[in-house]
Amino acid sequence: MIYNLPNILALLRIAMAPLMYIFLVNRDSSFFYGIDKSWLDYFAALLFVLASTTDFFDGFIARAWNQKTELGAILDPLADKMLVLAAFLGLMIIDRANPWAIYLILTREFFITGIRVAAASKNLNVSASMSGKVKTVMQMFAIGFLMMDWPYANALLWFAVVLTLYSGYEYIARYIKEVKK
Repeated sequence: MIYNLPNILALLRIAMAPLMYIFLVNRDSSFFYGIDKSWLDYFAALLFVLASTTDFFDGFIARAWNQKTELGAILDPLADKMLVLAAFLGLMIIDRANPWAIYLILTREFFITGIRVAAASKNLNVSASMSGKVKTVMQMFAIGFLMMDWPYANALLWFAVVLTLYSGYEYIARYIKEVKK
């Protein structure tokens, strides 16, 4: 079934990503005239938390209710990438996130997406590892702290960079191992 709850949650996450981005980057425009910038941070963070929560639930429901679909296998990582991309670019634009950290994270994300596409075309399995899941959680924490402009958020971001690069290394190693079989 194409229209199941996990797919709807992924689509909802896709819709929330640009809205969250708008709250982050339209700080000095008449679009939000009269609203204090801190409220825009809160709205962006709330959307991010809601979207991140749908990420957990769409995977959980798909497995628990046996509602895994090919569309879901495409939508879920796409929604994740759109959410993270919107958050990191927005945070970089408002000068809360280090551009090099964002560059490293996004480069890894695009590179690994390419590997996953190549693996899928060869019927190879390089699904998410535990380090990939930990990386995602750490990125989400870093994004949330950066949105709220909390102290030490950039240190958390750099920790997420290290985990991101390590999990990328694991993906590459697994892909090479699968190709050699």
